Amino acid sequence: MLTLNRSLRAGVAALSLSLLASTSALAGGTTMPSKDIVDTAVSAGSFKTLTAALDAAGLVETLKGKGPFTVFAPTDEAFAKLPEGTVKSLLKPENKQKLTSILTYHVVAGNVKAADVIKLSSAKTLNGQSVSIKVVGSKVLINDATVVKADIATTNGTIHVIDTVLMPK
Repeated sequence: MLTLNRSLRAGVAALSLSLLASTSALAGGTTMPSKDIVDTAVSAGSFKTLTAALDAAGLVETLKGKGPFTVFAPTDEAFAKLPEGTVKSLLKPENKQKLTSILTYHVVAGNVKAADVIKLSSAKTLNGQSVSIKVVGSKVLINDATVVKADIATTNGTIHVIDTVLMPK
């Protein structure tokens, strides 16, 4: 009976701590991220095309790696803006190199937060080319894409959500 009582108290204490932590996070408390860039994108539900493209390009393991990385992540709606058939074509094995070039154009080495991004005029991407960064009023533009949500923390970097797919030159 004593063992059962201790186990019950330990379980209640663990549940209380868990509820306290989740309530703190919902109330604006800070918690450490528990997912990497890829898992964060998958769980968000609005990056299905991006995660399929990362898989087709063989970049999933890279973006699950230590990093840190900063990803300018286009939403499914951003991919839908591309001419019809573009995504389907890019996902074909014979277009892997082009797809990889496009996707790595969305990634910057390092953990660049919004406060840092607005101080920059450009950033070199993992594909070797640079993206331009402009602040126009209250908007931050990466080339012609608008950052619609910034500073999504992950265990290996930061995601900034953009509304347009960036195309390297």
